[in-house]
Amino acid sequence: MGLSNNDIFKKLRVALKLRDDDIIKICKLVDFNISKSELGALFRNEDHPKYMECGDQILRNFLNGLVIHLRGPMPKKSTEQKKK
Repeated sequence: MGLSNNDIFKKLRVALKLRDDDIIKICKLVDFNISKSELGALFRNEDHPKYMECGDQILRNFLNGLVIHLRGPMPKKSTEQKKK
């Protein structure tokens, strides 16, 4: 069986040494709000009563925010760019 979204999220968190506060800030970069308790539920073991499955939307928003966090925002496309 492959990795779940929760597994991917956990591995990224560990590899990038991200704290919950960092993840919350990264998600806010794409206007996606997630609470510390929701994050805690995502990172619990599957057999824990408060475990929550990480949906595609959560992981997608985190990854989109992570791109901005690591690379910076995309430059605005201007119609006034100099054409040579």
